[in-house]
Amino acid sequence: MKKSALMLSVPLLLICALGYSQEKVVSGKSNPVTVSYSSENSGEFAPVLTWITPAEQGATFDAKKVNLEVGVKSSTEVSEVTIYIDGEPLASERGLGVAAAKADDYDQVIKRELDLQNGTHEIRLLVENEAGEAALEFRTINVDAPVILAAGRRDYALIIGTDQYDEWDNLTNPVFDAQTIATELTESYGFEVDLNLNLTTSEMLTKIREYGSKNFMKDDQLFIFIAGHGQFDEVFTEGYVVGKNSKKIDPAKESYISHSTLRTYVSNIPSNHIFLAMDVCFGGTFDQAIAQAGHRGADMYGEIETSDYIERKLRFKTRKYLTSGGKQYVPDGRPGEHSPFARHFIDALRSYGGRDKILTLGEIVNFVERISPEPKFGDFPGDEPGSDFIFVAK
Repeated sequence: MKKSALMLSVPLLLICALGYSQEKVVSGKSNPVTVSYSSENSGEFAPVLTWITPAEQGATFDAKKVNLEVGVKSSTEVSEVTIYIDGEPLASERGLGVAAAKADDYDQVIKRELDLQNGTHEIRLLVENEAGEAALEFRTINVDAPVILAAGRRDYALIIGTDQYDEWDNLTNPVFDAQTIATELTESYGFEVDLNLNLTTSEMLTKIREYGSKNFMKDDQLFIFIAGHGQFDEVFTEGYVVGKNSKKIDPAKESYISHSTLRTYVSNIPSNHIFLAMDVCFGGTFDQAIAQAGHRGADMYGEIETSDYIERKLRFKTRKYLTSGGKQYVPDGRPGEHSPFARHFIDALRSYGGRDKILTLGEIVNFVERISPEPKFGDFPGDEPGSDFIFVAK
């Protein structure tokens, strides 16, 4: 609000600077504003504005190109028109390309095509005439245009949740977390979701290997989410994913999936854009730097077109990971309430990317970064500087 007030003060100060010492409350069909005007004028020359498009407050448009059309009735010629979008001056010029028209009892009709992003916007219109009087009115509108994606681009999600184990203690939330995330990705983001529950280690690797044989287009994305038990070997500084059939006592770790193996498998999947999220104990040791640093159990600009923005985000090869913790146990959470990590991750998904409907990795990290223990975020082999992964809401 401060920004809007400051920007609106500029033309009003100009009116005062021209010697208009008295004040008048100009009101139209929306909020009134106090402006200065010449003492020589009685006030009968103040412009009267009639909104043709948008005609009503809170109107919703399904396209980003919005036509502004306002009829002006004024006894003296309009000297200047200023348009503000969300407090920023869009244009200020004589007539603003206005075609004089007597039709429909208007002396002039202000016409302008506005190029807006998705979300709520405030349009303010300041009209001044040769008599030194002004009218200021606003409309709040909503833009909800469909997001245009690259032709044929597809988003895939491989979701794995395990809470039933042959030898390890069963968990409460991994399957619930996996199902909820799968639903959000399907219904809100249009992902093609492959949901897998309570897999053995062999079944997990076989499933991941399937994606290694898949054909991906240039801008296709693959999101992988793994929830369940995790383990860490201090001797070889290696982290592991625990499968349904993993042995509780297994010194050689033959029944586990090492993070080294997981990195190799995922890095070699032929998708340019891969984001791996793991809600497992010691998940942060997927990054070798964390593993070598020395449990899951108890109860976290000038805007461009959306299509151009997506193209920019998918320009570089992506190999990013996000884990629920570093080199430590992480909580499973209360039954039916999700793990702390999954709860915040789901909150991020349900933000739907805000006004532009694009949820980025940076925005997801903002949702989860205050969880204790602290989640870890980074890249793994194959990642290029400037890469990203996006969730585009429907």
